[in-house]
Parts: sequence; structure tokens; C-alpha cells
Amino acid sequence: MTEELKDKIRDYLAKHYYLNLATVSPQGSPMAHTMAYVSENEIVYLATNKNTRKVQNIMQNPQVAFTVDEDDPDWFDMQALQVEGRASIVADENELREVGEIMAAKFPVIADLPPDPDTIMIKIEPSLVYYLDYSIEFGHRESVNF
Repeated sequence: MTEELKDKIRDYLAKHYYLNLATVSPQGSPMAHTMAYVSENEIVYLATNKNTRKVQNIMQNPQVAFTVDEDDPDWFDMQALQVEGRASIVADENELREVGEIMAAKFPVIADLPPDPDTIMIKIEPSLVYYLDYSIEFGHRESVNF
């Protein structure tokens, strides 16, 4: 069941576009950030400006959480992911190139944007993922460690 659940999580990530990233400021205040993302298996990548609050928060505390969900008013059809993990800044040129290609395929609009030297790539490696599927039963939740 564990590998089946991991496959469901990977598939869910691949089929969605936005997540809600939670970070903590150096002063201890929680912050939420809506972000477009791409995934490679269970690893998630986000492009952002290097001067954002989320980057500052991650540099101080790489422990993050995020959700990916449906925008559906029917509570009994809700599906979602709740993810806990560790964020880092991608420095490897090969990884940046590969993720850039994945991002351009998922979000073709970025092909028309000029390169921005202040853009960096954040990588989130999950440690614990909860998969919610209320179509099975209201409140149904399964978890898996990565």
C-alpha cells in the first residue's frame, strides 16, 4: 500500500499547478505563499525572486509545509495533499536546466519572459505527506514518509 500511496501522491502533484507554501519568519510568524510549481516524482520546485520573504524565511529555517488541493465546494469530494518537508536553493546548473525545461513545458507562458538574474529555484523534498480523499469517507486521510 505504501508504494501505491506514493504513486497517487506523485500523480496528484503532477496534475496540479499551484500550492500554498507555509514558512516561518525569523521572528516566528507563520506566512503562507501561493506558488506555481512543478514536480519531479515527489520533489517540488518553485521559481521565485531571491529577495522575497519566503526565501529569507527558508534561509533561516528550511522546514516548510505546503498544501495542494481542489477548489471544489463539495466537501465530500475533497482531495488534497498536506506535505511537510525541507526546502533548499537549487545551485546545480544541470538540475536548474532540467527543472527549467519541466517548468516551460507545464507553463508555456514563461517561454516569452525575459531571463531574470534575480530568479532562483527552490527545491522541496518531502518527509511526510498526508493524502486526503473525502470521496472515500469524510475525513479520510492516509500518510506516508518519504
